[in-house]
Amino acid sequence: GGSVRRDNSSVFASLVSMLSKLRQAAHPGRSAARRSITTSTIGGDKVYDHHYDALILGAGGAGLRAAAGCVAHGLKTACITKVFPTRSHTVAAQGGINAALANMTEDDWRWHCYDTVKGADWLGDQDAIQHMTRMAPEGVLELESFGLPFSRTDEGKIYQRAFGGQSLKFGQGGQAYRCAAAADRTGHAILHTLYGMALKYDCLFF
Repeated sequence: GGSVRRDNSSVFASLVSMLSKLRQAAHPGRSAARRSITTSTIGGDKVYDHHYDALILGAGGAGLRAAAGCVAHGLKTACITKVFPTRSHTVAAQGGINAALANMTEDDWRWHCYDTVKGADWLGDQDAIQHMTRMAPEGVLELESFGLPFSRTDEGKIYQRAFGGQSLKFGQGGQAYRCAAAADRTGHAILHTLYGMALKYDCLFF
């Protein structure tokens, strides 16, 4: 017997129809959403057009956090990445994240700000540095709430290690312990945690 060939467009239309019926069965009181498919021709090739509320370029730590935030607020979001998200270069950040949590010693975001401005030889954007260092503890605690497996102290607090360029009391108080860490794979943990958050809200990756 001969085989019957079906082009991709008819197969895709059948899948859309099937998914629409499944959605109606799962939510009988909800009217089926109308969906249209548009195409373009580029260089003789048929290209399917995609429509999104937000487009994120890059799936490193910053890109994944932006994508997760967009989809969590109801935006249809696409994230474009050259490599699989958990292989982005944030994975190379082994040491940790500086934030004045004061889990190991006393600390203050102003001391963190001073160290950052000084470490940039006073060439950094000081308004941006002030905002970053003031918000850093909130950002680390947010990652913790997402499920990032930070290393812990005996009291159960987020473990913080000492690194170069960290000081207390504007350089006059000795070494600060400011770097929140997940063993020696903090970047790896960040990527997997944020990738999970993006998938939780159905972000699409290309």
